[in-house]
Amino acid sequence: MRRRSRHVLIISCALALVPAPAAADPVAAPSVRLLGEQVIASGLDFEGTTVGGLSGIDYSAHTGEFLLISDDRSNKSPARYYTARMAVGEHGVGPLTFTGTRPLLTATGAPYAPMSVDPEEIRVDPWTGDYYWTQEGERDGAVLADPSVRVAHPDGSYAGELPIPENERMRPGSGPRQNQGLEAATFLAGGALFATATEGPLLPDGPAATTAGGAVARITVQARSGPLLAQYAYPIEPVFAESRPEPGRGGTGVTSLLAADALDPAKVLVLERSFSPGAANKIRVYEADLAAATNILDAPIGAARPVAKRLLVDLDDVGLSAVDNVEGMTWGPRLPSGERTLVLVSDDNFDSRQVTQIITLALA
Repeated sequence: MRRRSRHVLIISCALALVPAPAAADPVAAPSVRLLGEQVIASGLDFEGTTVGGLSGIDYSAHTGEFLLISDDRSNKSPARYYTARMAVGEHGVGPLTFTGTRPLLTATGAPYAPMSVDPEEIRVDPWTGDYYWTQEGERDGAVLADPSVRVAHPDGSYAGELPIPENERMRPGSGPRQNQGLEAATFLAGGALFATATEGPLLPDGPAATTAGGAVARITVQARSGPLLAQYAYPIEPVFAESRPEPGRGGTGVTSLLAADALDPAKVLVLERSFSPGAANKIRVYEADLAAATNILDAPIGAARPVAKRLLVDLDDVGLSAVDNVEGMTWGPRLPSGERTLVLVSDDNFDSRQVTQIITLALA
């Protein structure tokens, strides 16, 4: 009999756990404290690029470096990522120091042309060290460009692409809304699975969130090699405050996913960013459990049971000087105390009126 590879066995075991037969017993939320906050200077030049638009962050324990992706649509500089180092200790964090940058390249080996890509989240593959990254696509009049999950080698060169569900393709009356496509992603089950989330509801899934009510995003789980396995309805919170002076301009959406535990295929942290012009931002991190949710892969939401969630932290409660447009999060190094560190980054939209924050929390 032909021997199956270790990778096939791991994937098979992980698939058997998605979804799990029942939700786990409730567990008290961990205590959270602010460990440190760094602000990167607006318009910082690094190796001929403008640092800004940082919409995703990941940490590699193997290299000790952080990986950050810019959502620059190849307008200021070619679409790119950065590497950086930051000392993290029990009593605080050191300054973030950039160590390198590389352009993300197309399958032909060329940089992305202006407005041809919209990078959002980036994750280090725990098996190969390659980078999986999402981009939102485009819906602008007659222009309909699908979102995607692409894979890059550490030198930025193209290494492949994962399939996306048919219901997430840009079509005239279906697919994601403009700027609410594939924003968030994470590895699950030790790297055997890959999960993504839309920022907001698909067009057939109902209206976007308002101050009067929330909305529903979709979390998709697939094998790391591509096959689509499940999709779940994730309930988004209402917009936290009415916009001023013009009402109805705020929104709430999912901007990052992160495995709650590297080996758990069903629990993820979900970063919800709620913004309202004239009323700043509200950033909350929830722990979501996929175990008892209905699989709605390529199906209407209907009466599907949504993902269960509980609040982990509201950034208004940790003592920050300000809360800006936080879009990315990653687990950082574990502290000698046993606490886990959660590192978040804000996207300044290349706007000097906003800030790029690197926020580090300690979770006991």
